[in-house]
Amino acid sequence: MRHKILFVCLGNICRSPLAEGILRNKALDHGLDIEVDSCGTAGYHIGEQPDPRSIAKAKEYGIDISMLRGRKFSKSDFDTFDRILVMDKSNYADVIDLAKDSNHQSKVEMVLNIGQKSNYLNVPDPYYGGEEGFQEVYDLLDKACDLIIEQCKHGNI
Repeated sequence: MRHKILFVCLGNICRSPLAEGILRNKALDHGLDIEVDSCGTAGYHIGEQPDPRSIAKAKEYGIDISMLRGRKFSKSDFDTFDRILVMDKSNYADVIDLAKDSNHQSKVEMVLNIGQKSNYLNVPDPYYGGEEGFQEVYDLLDKACDLIIEQCKHGNI
């Protein structure tokens, strides 16, 4: 069974393309059929490459995200994807506001809530920070993607 997962952040240049690259790489390593995409709730960076710092961080781990291009979340994404994983509370609220029904709403979750007992854990936006922020985001998303891979392997998606 093919799993379809969408990562969502604000501008689709820092967090969500990094998550997309990490999960795509892990899916290949595990031989899993996962369609992965990313987008933003705002249209600030439509058609642009990810932030150079995200590209560099991914490259440190052997992941190339330089070919990705920013796009804005669309209501049609609810019908295309099985899971819509958002980076923070603001992204969650923005996506939930576009849901037409409870089926759409049930697809949306905070990415760091996977496998956690706590709710509404945010992936911090590293855009205005330094290099350490991108490492922190990478580490958080890497762990979350490991959990997603385990769920996909066991059909718990």
